[in-house]
Amino acid sequence: MEEEDTNHMDQLNNEIEQLVTELGLLPHPEGGFYKETYRSSDKLEALDRHLVTSIYFLLTSENVSRFHRIKSDEHWFFHAGSALIVHTLSENGHQKTLVGLDLSKGETPHFVVPKNTIFGSSVSVKNSYSLVSCVVAPGFDFADFELFERDYLLKEFPNHSEIIHQLT
Repeated sequence: MEEEDTNHMDQLNNEIEQLVTELGLLPHPEGGFYKETYRSSDKLEALDRHLVTSIYFLLTSENVSRFHRIKSDEHWFFHAGSALIVHTLSENGHQKTLVGLDLSKGETPHFVVPKNTIFGSSVSVKNSYSLVSCVVAPGFDFADFELFERDYLLKEFPNHSEIIHQLT
């Protein structure tokens, strides 16, 4: 059994390494790996933002996408691996959405995180990964990116300390 587990982990690590290499992914500040794949040439002059941007985003079960917020809507599209859990924090508390292809398990291949929503993500299955695309409109800009500290979120959402500890 141990040899089988070792072979599975070796295969998984090779798969992840291949995706990172072949897609040209880089470490993302919130966790995981990413590569911008599109930035529209058109801009919203009033906001000084491109109309739309998109990235590949790869997250492994060994890491998480930490709680953050941006000023635009973010669309998530599932590609490969295990379902990704998108966690949101709002006045409605902690919500989880499974982004994946197994509709019988409540997964959805597409999900939108509304602008100004605190969110993060994790892989739903141990020893796995999720590959998704994220499309942001108006386009993503790191000037709009806000990464949250644990203490702040614990004060704002004291009833959700478990997920806050996991994603900060």
